[in-house]
Amino acid sequence: MWGSKRWAGWLGAAALVGATAAAPVMAAQTTLKMAYALSETSHYGVAAAAFAKSLEASDPNFKIQQFPNSQLGGEREVIEGLQLGTIDMAIVSTGATLNFVPQTGVFDIPFLFRDLAHARKVLDGPIGQKMLAQFPKRGLVALAWGEQGFRHLTNNVRPVKEPADIKGLKIRTTENPIHIAAFRQLGVLATPMAWPEVMTALQQGTIDGQENPLSVLVSVKIWQVQKYLSLTAHVYGPALILVSPSVYNGLSDADKAKFKQAAKDAVVAMRAYVDKVETDGVEILKKNGMQVNTVDHAAFVKAVEPVYPQYYKQFGKDLVESIRNTQ
Repeated sequence: MWGSKRWAGWLGAAALVGATAAAPVMAAQTTLKMAYALSETSHYGVAAAAFAKSLEASDPNFKIQQFPNSQLGGEREVIEGLQLGTIDMAIVSTGATLNFVPQTGVFDIPFLFRDLAHARKVLDGPIGQKMLAQFPKRGLVALAWGEQGFRHLTNNVRPVKEPADIKGLKIRTTENPIHIAAFRQLGVLATPMAWPEVMTALQQGTIDGQENPLSVLVSVKIWQVQKYLSLTAHVYGPALILVSPSVYNGLSDADKAKFKQAAKDAVVAMRAYVDKVETDGVEILKKNGMQVNTVDHAAFVKAVEPVYPQYYKQFGKDLVESIRNTQ
């Protein structure tokens, strides 16, 4: 026979088990890994922080763990990680998504967009939203379009003011055939290279230059490895906020709505960063010793026009023209 104290202890334990079984189970905190190629102070980092703040405020059970500076690999590797479910979320450029959702390459056509307002209207409208709907077919979920701004050219050889000046320069490009075709038309020795390798290649002189939006140039302190900045504004750089289907498809409709709202908040923060850097980025680069010049924009537009039939064939003339003509 059990002693009274032992019997009481057993009854107490049994009651606790019963209460636990009857009580609703509290959801455990879910930590999601978000990867991106740049620093936490970049437009990517600002967007990641805004996403985390919005999501965690709406639901404390979610926590975003950021992995900046390509800690989890280059953008192609990160996208593959999203497909496999080894990475939960990412902010990436369309230079990488082109290999997975080829239609996104249409936005990388040189001199397609007039200005930031034009680009944002296209991406936020039916054309951009229809494009987001293509991602699940490729094992990815795209929550929203972000942006990097317009891409400009830097190099260590000479100022580039007109198309003749760029001929023969060895320029790093993204692994994006849309960009590469235009640069080759201009006589550039286009050198595709993953972003984590670029700064070292510039330091060692294995390439003469690269091209990126001001938001990137400022965040990586490009003046440490480049002398000349030419404001070519040759390509608008979109960005995307992606989530792994293994995460997203397991969410309730209510949680999916929280993720979509967090993505919208991230885009607002990212675009505000780009607006600011488009205003003061050039001055920051000048103050740090870079020689900055404008270019003969019309001459560059004319110089790449022979490549446009290739883009029409690839993406459809109607789509390209509908983007160009959006008001």
